[in-house]
Amino acid sequence: MSPETPRIVVTRALPPAALEPLHSVGSVWVSPHDRPLTVDELHAAVRGASAIISMLTDRIDDDVIAAAGPDLKIVANTAVGYDNLDVPAITRRGVLASNTPGVLVDATADLTMTLLLTVTRRVAEGDRLVRSGTPWSWDIAFMLGSGLQGKQLGIIGMGSIGRAVARRAAAFGMDVVHHSRRPVDVDGSHPLPLDELLATSDVVSVHCPLTPETRHLIDADALRAMKRDAYLVNTARGPIVDEAALAAALADGTIAGAGLDVYENEPEVHDELRRLDNVVLAPHLGSATVETRTRMAELAVDNVVAVLTGKDAPTPISVPSS
Repeated sequence: MSPETPRIVVTRALPPAALEPLHSVGSVWVSPHDRPLTVDELHAAVRGASAIISMLTDRIDDDVIAAAGPDLKIVANTAVGYDNLDVPAITRRGVLASNTPGVLVDATADLTMTLLLTVTRRVAEGDRLVRSGTPWSWDIAFMLGSGLQGKQLGIIGMGSIGRAVARRAAAFGMDVVHHSRRPVDVDGSHPLPLDELLATSDVVSVHCPLTPETRHLIDADALRAMKRDAYLVNTARGPIVDEAALAAALADGTIAGAGLDVYENEPEVHDELRRLDNVVLAPHLGSATVETRTRMAELAVDNVVAVLTGKDAPTPISVPSS
């Protein structure tokens, strides 16, 4: 059955102003729940949909596409990463998948530097100390952290976010090196093999996508390869880091500290990480500015409007050739 008015499913509330253009091209259903939909709820919600605007917390697989039915034309993911989408399965059924690249580069790079500074200068630890009411006084050795000037930042994944972090790090006087899947030419940075990057960097910052090859890329062996006074920052995807191995490495001094915005089983966090002072934990704030999240929603909507009106989607996800 092909409804005259396309049905558009939005799996979690987005800014109303961003959604406004959808009303001119279809009937819009927005989830009333302030949480991710369950699998059963998602299957029921998408039935008969022509378009789905999904969040990174939604697993959009072959079963979801089948539940939607033959009218589905597009899955617009409100994120730059799309490891939550089974893109080959979506494409096999003749459905287009899109994401929101570009718009969150600066916000995520800013958050990366925030975590880096917060953990190396022990800001969160100091905040907890002051709030606790514990007596303290300044002295020459009080809560010493680590400076950034002249230190080496190793970036894993030199895409647009990695490049933005490199520019910011250079302004702090850091020397930048990188490791990427493909050769990239970046002013002010030179490539290194991963093992050499880990062994020589004072800070390792993760910016690669989550793929079968990068899952647990930072495992116990990788952490042991790092310097004992080095720090790890992850604003990419949680499963790239083996969380249990990281907790053990932070507890026994294998590395000095970590700043995390993403987690292996998000929103759950390894219990040991919560108890450690040398890790800063943020609740997936990489894109969390009003401007950025609004633009992400607008771009997802732009993709849906384009496809439902017979135009090309602005930011389709390309399926790698096998």
